[in-house]
Amino acid sequence: MTRRALELLCLVALGAVWGWANDSPPWTFAGALLGALVWAIFDGLRARELLNWIAKGEASRAPSLSGTWGELVERCRKLIKKLEKKAQNSDARLEDFLAAIQASPNGVVLLDATGRIEWANLTAANHLGFDPQRDLGQYVRNMVRAPAFTAYLNAADFSYEIQVDGPGPRPSQPSKISLQIHPYGKKRKLMLTRDVTALQLAETMRRDFVANVSHEIRTPLTVLSGFVETMQSIPLEAADRERYLALMSQQAQRMQTLVSDLLTLSRLEGSPAPGAGEWVDGDELLSHVLQEARGLTQAIAHPPHQIEVSEHAALLVSGAKTELLSAMSNLMSNAVRYTPGGGNIRAGWRSTPDGGAQFFVEDTGPGIAAEHLPRLTERFYRVDRSRSRETGGTGLGLAIVKHVAQRHGGQVEVQSTPGQGSTFMIHLPASRIRQRSIA
Repeated sequence: MTRRALELLCLVALGAVWGWANDSPPWTFAGALLGALVWAIFDGLRARELLNWIAKGEASRAPSLSGTWGELVERCRKLIKKLEKKAQNSDARLEDFLAAIQASPNGVVLLDATGRIEWANLTAANHLGFDPQRDLGQYVRNMVRAPAFTAYLNAADFSYEIQVDGPGPRPSQPSKISLQIHPYGKKRKLMLTRDVTALQLAETMRRDFVANVSHEIRTPLTVLSGFVETMQSIPLEAADRERYLALMSQQAQRMQTLVSDLLTLSRLEGSPAPGAGEWVDGDELLSHVLQEARGLTQAIAHPPHQIEVSEHAALLVSGAKTELLSAMSNLMSNAVRYTPGGGNIRAGWRSTPDGGAQFFVEDTGPGIAAEHLPRLTERFYRVDRSRSRETGGTGLGLAIVKHVAQRHGGQVEVQSTPGQGSTFMIHLPASRIRQRSIA
C-alpha cells in the first residue's frame, strides 16, 4: 500500500473517530468525509506545487515532496535534466553549424516566405553590400537593387544562377557576384552567393592571351607566306632572293622567340618554386647578362650603348640559376632594345635594409608614363606596339621576370620618368641572399 493511500486512510479514520466520539452515526460519516476532504486539499496542493515546478522546467529547483509525489518529482527532475542536456547539445551543434557557415567562402542568406532576410553570413553581406545584423527583417529586393535580380525574383524560376554587381574597390570596378535561390520548407528560400570576379578576370585574360598569341604569330606567318608566294611565282635576281630569305629568317626567328617565351612561361607556372638548396654567385650571374647585353648592343645599336656595373655588392643568391639568368637577361635586353644608341645602361646588385638584395638595371631611354607602370608585367602589354615590333620584343619578357621574382619570394619594381629613363628592379628577400666575403 502506497504512502498516499495510508495518508487517506489515516485521515478518514481520524475523522470517523472524531464523529464516533459525538455518539452519532451521521457524525461518524461526516468525520470520515471531512478527513477525506482534508487529505484531498493537501494532496491537491502538492500536485499544484509539482505542476508549477514542471511548468518552469528548472531541474535544480525541484520541490521537496515525499511519498508518491516525491518519487514523481524525482523522475520528472531526471527527465528535465536529460532534456536540458539534449537541448544544450542541440544548441552547441547549431552554433558549430552556424560558425561553419560563417567561415564559408560562399555567401548564405535565409529568406522567409515573404522574401525578408532571416539570417545571413558575413560573406553574403560583403558580397551584396548590406549589414547582417541591422538589415535582418528587410526585404531582400530592397537590399539588392540590381534589375537582373528583381527580374529573377519576379520570374520565380530559380533553376539557374545570375550575376549582379557587388561593391568593389572603386565604383568604376564593381565586383561580380553570382547568386542562385533554392526554395525549401514552407515557401522559404536559401540564397547562395559567390564572388566570381577573379574567375571572370581569368577568363578575360585567357581570351586576351589567345587573341594576342594568335595575332603575334599571324603577323610573321603572313610575311613568310607572302615571300614564299613571291619566290614561287616570280623569277628573282640573286640579290633579291638573298634579301627575301633574310627577311623570312628574321620572321621565323621572331616566331621561334615567341614560342620559346611561351614555353618558359608555361614551365614557370607549372613547376614548383625552386628550393633554397642551390646558391649561385651574384657576380657570375651579372657577368653573364652583361656579356649578352654587350653582344646585343654591338649587333643592333649604332653607336653601341655604354654598359657598366654600378653599386656592386658581393653576394650569393639562392634559387634556380637558369630562371634568374632569364629574368636578368630580359631586363638587360629590354634596356638595350629601348634605349637609343649611345645611351648609358648601368646594372648591378645592391643590398637592402631588410637583409635582402635587388638586381637593378638603369637606362637613359625615353622613359615610361606613370599610367603604364602597373600593367608592364602583363602578358603582351606594350606601351608602344610599333616600337616593340621594331625592336623584336614578344611582350612576354616582363611577365617572365615577374614570375621568376615571385617564385623566389620577391617582386618586381619599376621607376620611370618620361624623357629621363627607367630603372627596373628585382627584389629578393633575405632568405634568398647570403653575403659573400671578398678575398
